[in-house]
Amino acid sequence: MAFQLSPGVNVSEIDLTTIVPSVATSIGGIAIKAVWGPVNEITTISDEQQLVSIFGKPDSTNYEYWFTAANFLAYSSNLKTVRIREGGHLNSTVTTTALAAPGIYIPNDAVYDAAYSSGVVTWGAYAAKYPGTKGNSLQVSICDVAQWANTTVVWPYKANFSDQPTTSTYAAAAGSTYDELHAIVIDRLGEFSDGVANTVLEVFPFMSKASDAKDDSGNASFYKDVITRQSRYVRYMAHPVAPNLASGNWGTTVTPAKAFTNLTTQTTYTLTNGAGSGVTDANTSIAYDEYANADTVDVNLIMAGPTTGTVVAAKVIDLAATRKDAMAYISPQKVDVVNAVAPVTTTVAYRNTLTSSSYAVMDCNWKYQYDKYNDVYRWVPANGDTAGLTARTDLERDPWFSPAGPNRGIMRNVLKLAWNPKKAERDALYTKGINPVLTFPGEGTQLFGDKTLLSKPSAFDRINVRRLFIIVEKAIARAARFSMFEFNDQFTRAQFVSLVEPYLRDIQGRRGITDFRVVCDESNNTGEVIDSNRFVGDIYIKPARSINFIQLNFVAVRTGVSFDEVVGQF
Repeated sequence: MAFQLSPGVNVSEIDLTTIVPSVATSIGGIAIKAVWGPVNEITTISDEQQLVSIFGKPDSTNYEYWFTAANFLAYSSNLKTVRIREGGHLNSTVTTTALAAPGIYIPNDAVYDAAYSSGVVTWGAYAAKYPGTKGNSLQVSICDVAQWANTTVVWPYKANFSDQPTTSTYAAAAGSTYDELHAIVIDRLGEFSDGVANTVLEVFPFMSKASDAKDDSGNASFYKDVITRQSRYVRYMAHPVAPNLASGNWGTTVTPAKAFTNLTTQTTYTLTNGAGSGVTDANTSIAYDEYANADTVDVNLIMAGPTTGTVVAAKVIDLAATRKDAMAYISPQKVDVVNAVAPVTTTVAYRNTLTSSSYAVMDCNWKYQYDKYNDVYRWVPANGDTAGLTARTDLERDPWFSPAGPNRGIMRNVLKLAWNPKKAERDALYTKGINPVLTFPGEGTQLFGDKTLLSKPSAFDRINVRRLFIIVEKAIARAARFSMFEFNDQFTRAQFVSLVEPYLRDIQGRRGITDFRVVCDESNNTGEVIDSNRFVGDIYIKPARSINFIQLNFVAVRTGVSFDEVVGQF
């Protein structure tokens, strides 16, 4: 209380309304091989259409990754995706005598901004926005007033523009002329337009050659800035050079009496030399590193996709366990189950190569589904679906409910499974922490288990318990930050208890906890603890348990015998 020199009323406020913040629970994460899109950069995808728009359609080299992501999106609308760098990855670039193009790799905006946005390069005026062979389909054509007026070689894209480029209002006001420029991006091979060659992808009218130019709305109209900001297909690399431009002042500012240099020939650039030779386990692991920082990246359900060997599976397990706020979802190798002679044996053998972890979930199957983009049927790992079922459970119930069984474990878009494990096979799988995926006649295909990969008997060998603690730990830890740098006294400790108890009581009311206790007082905040600048809160939780085994006893009773005589004897 503030010191007062005379009698009076002092008013102060004490805020006890702080609540435990909600935390994300159903954000998926995956690394995929794709034909297009940013590399080693997280992109958030909300639906399958957006997956196609950003990363391209699936093909024979990447469909296992692609459909794992798409299958998750069938249950949830929040997926973080990282495109994996391929061996020999190169962006398509301009290759002419004057613009020689050595191999160039620009994976994403961050690398372009850091290394190439200045335009001080020697290998061409444009590059495909992302690496890979898909960019070899692109062309860029530019036109200024000189080439618009060229009747000997007519610019073929005039019909896409309302008028010729001349002098912008901005340049004219400064006394400059002939700064305007048109540009157009063409899909010459039909890679971006469903096989329709020479499709116009983008039109950029009335841009300026002047570096300081602005349009009527005050936005930068310098052609480099416009293309960098707006194009989904190409990146600006450098101004034209001979033979297209004898000498130039492109990229300079407007000044009195400056006439910007015009093109000497029609200028259309064909992009080539884009390349990629497939993903490696090492590069896949690097892609998953984008999810490593739990402080800056929210992700809860990390899918391993089509693992071959143990490197990637081990990576996602370690990633989830290190973050401690996410779970890894793994399927067996394709060779272990698709057309396998003894799938239970090979699946168990694969699981035995993986570490014990309560932060990992393994299913036993691959599913057969239709690929509408290529009119074929594909085998796809089930971990996209198992992670998706978890996300859907979060949305429909709560994270501490099991995502398995006929109520919440029904999978979508399954024509058939690689195998349908029998009871004895399911027993062998379940004792190893592998969750069966099987089809029951009349009930559909379902995840029929809720175990984690924790080997030792524990409450944390169940998905719902592990996820309950993930949510509770993350939420309460965030709330506890508000106690940082406060005094470790009775007031702060009481405030912490009053914050946590209602939160846990709410979860108890929603069936996630059967009982709990919060201890934060002098018993665990001793003088030694206080003097070491620490604060201790002990939170005891009895988690709700899912039913895995049902026993039904049907008892035949003789006529004349009272039920009271026999009830309880069995």
